Amino acid sequence: MNRRLAAAGITTPAIGRPSAATFPATVRGLVSAALAAGLLVGCGGGGGGGSSATDGAQVCAPTNPYVADATAPTTTGSLTSEKVWLRSYMGDAYLWFGEIPSVDAQAASFSNTADVYGSLRNYFRALLTPARTASGAYKDRFSFTYPTRAWNDLASSGSSASYGIEWYANSWDTVPRGIRIATVEVGSPAAAAGLQRGDVLISADGTGADSTSDSGISTLNAALFPADAGRSHQFVFSRGGSSLPTQTLVSADVIKDPVPTRTVFDNGGVRYGYIVFTDHIASSEAKLIEAVNYLKAQSAQELVLDLRYNGGGYLYLASELAYMIAGPTPTSGKAFERLVYNSKRTAENNTTPFYSVSCLLDTNFDCTSQQPLPTLNLSRVSVITSASTCSASEAIVNGLRGVGIDVRLIGGTTCGKPYGFTAKDNCGISYFPIEFKGENQVGFSDYSDGFPATCPASDDFVHALGDADEGMLNAAIYNLQNDACDLSAAQAARRSLLAAGPHAAPRLLRGPHRESRIVLPRR
Repeated sequence: MNRRLAAAGITTPAIGRPSAATFPATVRGLVSAALAAGLLVGCGGGGGGGSSATDGAQVCAPTNPYVADATAPTTTGSLTSEKVWLRSYMGDAYLWFGEIPSVDAQAASFSNTADVYGSLRNYFRALLTPARTASGAYKDRFSFTYPTRAWNDLASSGSSASYGIEWYANSWDTVPRGIRIATVEVGSPAAAAGLQRGDVLISADGTGADSTSDSGISTLNAALFPADAGRSHQFVFSRGGSSLPTQTLVSADVIKDPVPTRTVFDNGGVRYGYIVFTDHIASSEAKLIEAVNYLKAQSAQELVLDLRYNGGGYLYLASELAYMIAGPTPTSGKAFERLVYNSKRTAENNTTPFYSVSCLLDTNFDCTSQQPLPTLNLSRVSVITSASTCSASEAIVNGLRGVGIDVRLIGGTTCGKPYGFTAKDNCGISYFPIEFKGENQVGFSDYSDGFPATCPASDDFVHALGDADEGMLNAAIYNLQNDACDLSAAQAARRSLLAAGPHAAPRLLRGPHRESRIVLPRR
């Protein structure tokens, strides 16, 4: 597999790329500290290769709690053994292996045998390139680690302990944070409590949503991102400016619906199809096929594809969806995405085609049903985007543009992740260093600062997704009807950003596992 990331959770105010010390714990159970910590930059220059990554593999520290989940037989070693393997693997696999900083592997923050995962996570982050993009952002904001068994469970089903809420914030690391509910999963604890998209968080377990103390931030993160199912926390929300009664939510194993909405609007005699797609997980394939078949049956003439909350996932699903949008004529024999590895791995460079048949993965990651995919045969598509539109979702945009499809982006600039990786297990911990960049048919991959919106529009949080009056959807339909941007929507987007404050960076609060480009050879 292959993936890429972004930090998640609430942080203390920090400048630049935070160190592990400046981030409190945040998300998803046993891996909470791993996802929360900022990417740690080592000092010095140089870097370089190392021996083959197979040397010393699966030689594990006796205090590593994940050894039993390793994907190959293990032997007992030490924390040092695992660090030696990791440095070797990074030297071989990392896209920017020549930019790995010189790091003292025996430093205290990398050598706590009572916290093997934390030590390895910190060491891994210290090995990442400190280079920046043209905008000043770190070039590698994405590489991450994840316990192997938890990763495999999440990537296959989308199941995780939560309340069924997608949290959205105007800012992650400055106040006011403006935390609110972006979506509520049907049948989830949040849905049962009557919570709705747009509800604003006032407090959690008695701590205000804009708390800046370490203890307050820890309380907020523990409440917003429960470690596992069965955790009970109290929340106060407001709706329409009025406080709601205190809600006690108990976390559960919630299975995410990756295609929660598909519909067709008739506007001015034109049939507009609309699909909300939130996660490139295996369970989304059948739902995407059903959605496209539904649009065909309803004689949809145009498509608005809502990727505002889609952080990516399996690249083959992005390819399938792009094919279903464009059809065979512009895509036949063309590259959806070419994967380009580092100079040590040029033999591995390969091409993901526009897949024209289904796969429907089983639990062994084998295709079970290869049937021709339905197609809409569109020459243009409107895609709703935001800073939470990442990786494999951006590959849809880039891949379609590479074969001449008119892709119009409505909303905000995407997150900027033209990179991907393959999960590499060692001792029950999977490592995801950036390994390749993705180019389209015409060789374009330069969007590390994101794809800018064709027409700016803001997420209004007042209307449900799929309501034709919802701000971004309305702006998308306007653009398709008029071949122009809705000036009022653009002005509203600017007002919304100004109101959020000078340090605002609105996006979903989620971890690296939800913002990725996973390459999985279909077989």
